[in-house]
Amino acid sequence: MDRPAGSGEAEWYLYMIRCHDGTLYTGISNDVVRRFEKHREMGKQGAKYLRGRGPLKLVFQKKIGGKSAALKMEQKIKKLSKSQKEIIIRKGDID
Repeated sequence: MDRPAGSGEAEWYLYMIRCHDGTLYTGISNDVVRRFEKHREMGKQGAKYLRGRGPLKLVFQKKIGGKSAALKMEQKIKKLSKSQKEIIIRKGDID
């Protein structure tokens, strides 16, 4: 279930995908499994950046909260260096 009881807003997640070439893609979704499948299908609903970079591997996901908080966290993570993102993946947490 995506929504906690009594909540009007879905829970949003930040996720990172490792591409075959070693690059990392960061995104947000309220259904990471569904979104990852869209990316893997390489269709128009997947991210343009990921096309032709498969196979893809989901390497990180963390529940953030509401969509606004997830968007802010996504922008923060996207500004980090690859080595800083690798530390987050190794630790399994953003903090």
